[in-house]
Amino acid sequence: MAALVDQEICGVKTKLSKSERKAHKKQNKARQTLLRHEGINTSREVTKHLVVANAGLSNGVHREELWRLFEPHGDIQDIVMVTGKPYAFVSYNDDQSAAAAYTAFNGRILKSPEELQQPNVTFYLNYIDEVPSQRATGLDLPPGLRLVEDFVSPACADRLLEGLGWSNEHQHHMDAEQALKHRRVKHFGYEFRYDNNNVDKDTPLPGGLPDWCSQVIDRMMSEGHIKHKPDQITVNQYQPGQGIPPHVDTHSAFEDEISSLSLGGQTVMDFKHPSGKRVSIVLPARSLLVMAGEARYLWTHGIIPRKMDPVPVKGQEDSMTLARREVRTSFTFRKIRHTPCDCKYPSQCDSQLQRPGASLPRSEGEAAQLEQQHVHQVYEDIASHFSSTRHSPWPRVVDFLKTQPIGALVVDVGCGNGKYLGVNKDVYSLGNDRSCGLADICRDRHLEVFVCDALSVPIRTGTVDAAISIAVIHHFCTQERRLKAVKELTRLLKPGGKALIYVWAFEQEYKNVKSNYLKDTKEPQNDDVRDNSSTTTDDIRGAMSPDVVPNYSVQEQQGVGLPVHVNRTSFKSQDMLVPWHFRDSAKKQEKDSRPGVKVSSNSGEEKSENAETNPEKHNRNGTEETRTSNTSNEQDRSKLSDPGSQKKQALEDEKLESSSGACASVCHQEKSQEGPVYHRFYHVFKDGEIEELCNSVPGISVIDRYYDKGNWCVIIQKGL
Repeated sequence: MAALVDQEICGVKTKLSKSERKAHKKQNKARQTLLRHEGINTSREVTKHLVVANAGLSNGVHREELWRLFEPHGDIQDIVMVTGKPYAFVSYNDDQSAAAAYTAFNGRILKSPEELQQPNVTFYLNYIDEVPSQRATGLDLPPGLRLVEDFVSPACADRLLEGLGWSNEHQHHMDAEQALKHRRVKHFGYEFRYDNNNVDKDTPLPGGLPDWCSQVIDRMMSEGHIKHKPDQITVNQYQPGQGIPPHVDTHSAFEDEISSLSLGGQTVMDFKHPSGKRVSIVLPARSLLVMAGEARYLWTHGIIPRKMDPVPVKGQEDSMTLARREVRTSFTFRKIRHTPCDCKYPSQCDSQLQRPGASLPRSEGEAAQLEQQHVHQVYEDIASHFSSTRHSPWPRVVDFLKTQPIGALVVDVGCGNGKYLGVNKDVYSLGNDRSCGLADICRDRHLEVFVCDALSVPIRTGTVDAAISIAVIHHFCTQERRLKAVKELTRLLKPGGKALIYVWAFEQEYKNVKSNYLKDTKEPQNDDVRDNSSTTTDDIRGAMSPDVVPNYSVQEQQGVGLPVHVNRTSFKSQDMLVPWHFRDSAKKQEKDSRPGVKVSSNSGEEKSENAETNPEKHNRNGTEETRTSNTSNEQDRSKLSDPGSQKKQALEDEKLESSSGACASVCHQEKSQEGPVYHRFYHVFKDGEIEELCNSVPGISVIDRYYDKGNWCVIIQKGL
C-alpha cells in the first residue's frame, strides 16, 4: 500500500495484486469512516502524523505495544489513544519516520504474540495533517462526588487487609462468609443483603465495627469528608474481570454519605445521570471515594466487568492507554438510616415512591377518579398549551388514513386538536374527544367533532370503515379499562374494518437505537418526533435538572403516590405520572384562567381550561411535549384549518415563539418563569402487550404491528 501512495505521487501506475487491492479497499473504508464519524480528514501527502486503524483501545491494543512497534522507525513525538475508538494516532518528529512506519505496517497482519498480543490484527494506516485534540472539555464530577487519592498509606492498607484474615483462609471458608458470585465479601455492624439491597436494621451483627478500621473512620470525620459516623462496613474483594451492576444505593437504608476505600488494584467506576450523561472515574489504589447529595441519590454507579480499563497516561491527560486490573478490595462505609428518606430526588427514592396508598386503583370508581384527576382535568387545564405543540401528523398514521377508500367513514377516537381529520380529503372524517377545550379548538378549525368518553362512543355498532386511536389507551389506569377501550373501538367497525392503535412504549431504546424522546437534542424536529417528549424544559435544558422534578400535583400529595417520571430518561415503571410544565408565558394566552371559563377565540386566543378532558385526546402519547413549531410546522398545521383560522393560529404562534428564534421550543420570553407543573397518568406498554390486549377481544385479529419512534403500534381488523 505504501507503494501505491508513492506511485500516485510520482505518477507511476502499477497493477496491484489481489491482496493489495483488498488492503487498499479496507484502507479507503477506514479513511471514509474517520471522515464520516469523526470528521478527521486524511492526507494523500506524506506527513509526520499517522492514524492507525485497528490499533485502538477498543481493539485491546496497549499504548506500550504501539510504542514498542513504531519506535524502531524513528523518534516518536507522541501516541494518542482515545477511549472506545478502534484507532490510534502516532506522531513522529519527521515525515521520513512516518513513511517508514507506513511501509512497515500498512495492510500487514501483525505477528502474535511477537508483535502484538491480540491475534489476527491488521493495521491500516493513513496520513493526517494534525492530530485532533482529545483533551477533555471541562468534564466535571457529579455534584457531591469527591475523590481523595492516597488517603491511606501503604502500611495502613496492609493492616486493613491483614485484619480481614483472608490471606491464610482456605477456599471453603468463603462459603461461611457468603461469597457472592465467586467474590469474597464480609460485613461489619450490619449485614448488607444483596437480595433486596438493604439491611436488617433490627438485627445488628455481634462485635460492631472492628478496631482496626477506627483510624480510617476518625480521619474521614476529622477531615470533613463525611458528617455521619459509619456503623456499617461491607468489604468486597474483586478479581480481574468482575464488576458491579449500575445502581443507586437504597435511599431508605443509609444516610447521605457513602464512602469507598479502594485497596490493591485500581479500577474505573462509571457514573450515569438519568439524562444519559456519563462520567468515568479512575479509582487508584488507596483512594477514598465519597458519594453525597446528587452523586449518592440520583446518579447510578457501577464497574464494567472486564480485565483491562482505559486510563489516562500519567502526565498526559489527553492520551489514553489500557491498564490491566489486579485484585481489588473495597471497604464501603455507611451509616444506617432509621427514618424515611426525604431527599430532593423522588424519582430514585424508595421512601417517596412507596408511600402508603401508592398502589393502583382497586375498583372501577377509584380508576375513574384517578383518570379524572390525572388525565381529564389536566388536559382540560392545558388544552390550548397542549394544542400549540401538536402540528404535523405522524407519517405512518397518514399512510394508514390514505389507504382508506373514497367515501369511507373514518373515526378518530381521541382526536385532540384534530390534526388527523384533514389528512384524507376523500373520506368522511369524524372525531371525538373527552376534552371540551380541545373540541372547541377543532370546532374553530371547522372540523366535525363531538365530546365523549373513549369507553362510550355514541356511534352505532358496525358503521365505521376505519378508526384510529393515537396515544389514547395508555392513559387508562387498569387492564380492564384498557381492554374496554379496545372493545369499544372495535365495536364501531364494520365487518372487515380496520383500526390503527398507537401506545407509548416502555422500551424507549429498540434494536440498540434510542428513541427521539431519550435523545438529548435541541435541534428542531418534525412533529412526529416531538410528540414523543414530555416537556419543553427538557429540550431547553437538555437533561432534566433534579431540582425540577420533585414537584408533585396536589392529588399526588394527597395519596395517589405513583412514581413521577424524570423526563427524557428510560422508564423505570409501567405506571407513573409524567410532568407537563405549563409556563407562565403560555398561560398569558388565556384571558381568564378560571376553571370552567372559555375565552372567545375571535381574538386569536385559544380556549381556557374547562371541565373534563378525556384520556383519548390528551393521549397524544408521549406527545406530551411543549415545543412550538417552526415555519414548516406552521405550514403543516395550516392544512387543518381555513384561512381565518390560519391567521388566528399565526397570532397564537407569535405569542409562543422564542424571541431568540434559535430553538424551536417554548422558551419565548427570555426571563419568563415556569408556571404550574401538571402530572398525567401513563401506562407504558411493553413489547407484545398491546397485541395480547387486542387478541383477547373476540372477533378481532392483529394484522400488523410495528415500533414507531418510541411507540408500539398495531393494526387490527374485525372479522367478516
